Amino acid sequence: MTLTEKILSRASGKTRVQAGDNVWVKADILMTHDVCGPGTIGVFKREFGKAAKVWDKSRIVIIPDHYIFTADSKSNRNVDILRDFVKEQGITYFYDVIDDPNGHWVFDSSKGALNRQYGSHYAGVCHTALPQKGHTRPGEILFGTDSHTCMAGAFNEFATGIGNTDAGFVMGTGKLLFKVPETMHFRLEGKMAPGLMAKDIILHCIGEIGFDGATYRAMQFDGAGVASLSMDDRMTIANMAIEAGGKNGIFEFDAQTKAQVDYRCKLNGTKASYEPVARDKDEKFVYEMVVDLSKLEPTVACHPDPGQRKLAKELGHIKLDRAYIGSCTGGKTSDFLEFARVLQGKRVAIDTFGVPATPEIVNDLQTARWGAQTVWDILVAAGVQMTENAGCAACLGGPVDTFGRMNSPMKCISATNRNFPGRMGHKESQVFLASPATVAASALTGKITDPREYLS
Repeated sequence: MTLTEKILSRASGKTRVQAGDNVWVKADILMTHDVCGPGTIGVFKREFGKAAKVWDKSRIVIIPDHYIFTADSKSNRNVDILRDFVKEQGITYFYDVIDDPNGHWVFDSSKGALNRQYGSHYAGVCHTALPQKGHTRPGEILFGTDSHTCMAGAFNEFATGIGNTDAGFVMGTGKLLFKVPETMHFRLEGKMAPGLMAKDIILHCIGEIGFDGATYRAMQFDGAGVASLSMDDRMTIANMAIEAGGKNGIFEFDAQTKAQVDYRCKLNGTKASYEPVARDKDEKFVYEMVVDLSKLEPTVACHPDPGQRKLAKELGHIKLDRAYIGSCTGGKTSDFLEFARVLQGKRVAIDTFGVPATPEIVNDLQTARWGAQTVWDILVAAGVQMTENAGCAACLGGPVDTFGRMNSPMKCISATNRNFPGRMGHKESQVFLASPATVAASALTGKITDPREYLS
């Protein structure tokens, strides 16, 4: 069996499953956020009764993160709906925007978009927060009401996005009927050259198979090349499995996985036991691809979908209006470090926005020093508009006052994960997806630029 099949087999209580089987699987974690949480709660109450209790209050994780730092009253109200439900159910893990359990969330526009407006419990973007808070464990099943839930596959678990109706059912029963997906095999070999990042790997893969090439399939990443990838790198790759239509992305378990999971579970007091899955010799794949990491070049996904692959060095004729770094995919500490490495001592030529994924990352950037300056100060000195309000921000568009949102037709190069028309705001805007390094180089020139031009 493949890695995905082994996890689904275990979760269904069967000794063996294969692609196409329909099985009932037990969930280990259900995650929801402020966009889909109210709808999921509505389905749960409609189907199980207004007085019903969730199947396991310690296995539901609620993380407001999408439309948070906006004065839009309906968006603010959604966070209050989550808080009320958490109190009613006694849910253990709720990463609220405010500290007052009886309060109401209101974003104060008069304080501006750059300065912190959240309490001590707030966790930031759900997919980055889940591993930071110790909720991603090898061999487990993670369902989330968000398509990029597949990011947790970096930790050798089956993680996938589901809709509100399915989530409402899981909330009440802890189970879901699931069709076992076929598995596509991506064997990584070699090591990336300077200037290359994990985003280049996944954009290359999606460019090979198309933005629908993995529809309802698992994308399994393994091979000797994985050893050179950090957990952040693997998260970037697994996150974008959905951009090829994938049901999930998944990596092998190794010492790096163990070290990070053990540390995060211990730090947060979450469940410390888990059982990873290892590869079998009799794996059956529907597709095989070998990726030589040493031969990759900085890659860009052009408008209007993630499958429109071009090399950055071929796109110098495309002038840009905006650059953006952030989101679960491109807002991690390591992403900002590579971004800052290119920008250090220079000045951006176009409006450039930086949105760390979590408060922990904000702290990393504001405390880590390169010489006399913090990394945060280096970015601000380069002209980057950095906000302390970690969250999804303009990655998903959002209300018109969302930080970094494109409210008019623009061309933007972004370290985010999706570029369908209207994704980051105006429906006539164009988004070019690239690594943080490529975004940084392009911000300096005002046109799409290969970052290797700025690396000694």
